[in-house]
Amino acid sequence: MDYAELAQRIRALTEEETDEVALMATVACEVHNFDDRFDWTGFYRVTAPELLKIGPYQGGHGCLTIPFSRGVCGAAARTGEVQRVADVEAFPGHIACSSSTRSELVIPVRDGSGKVIGVFDIDSDRPDAFTESDASALTAILDEVFSKC
Repeated sequence: MDYAELAQRIRALTEEETDEVALMATVACEVHNFDDRFDWTGFYRVTAPELLKIGPYQGGHGCLTIPFSRGVCGAAARTGEVQRVADVEAFPGHIACSSSTRSELVIPVRDGSGKVIGVFDIDSDRPDAFTESDASALTAILDEVFSKC
């Protein structure tokens, strides 16, 4: 996986953009098409205290709302920490938005002030599909893109 190339492509596409939704839509599209492990790729936005709502995404339908108290996305928003789940069936409180999901990577998304504005969720139909390298590279890309918001 050439994350440097992905970062460069996203950087070029988002260079002058500061609108969060436009940035999310572009990142979701580019990342989704980057790797065939990625079945569902998208954002959940913080829209109220302790509540995520679906944002731009690629793939089948997602859950419309997720409270911070539930699921992998809620855990990432609540703790502000990356969630890399090798087996979603073993994650307490996992929300099954799609029955085909086997593993998940969820990264908190922060604005320029460091505030969590959402999470970036990637689902795979393969067990243990995500590595620490995936998490690190994608976190760096998200930090760069959303630092201007």
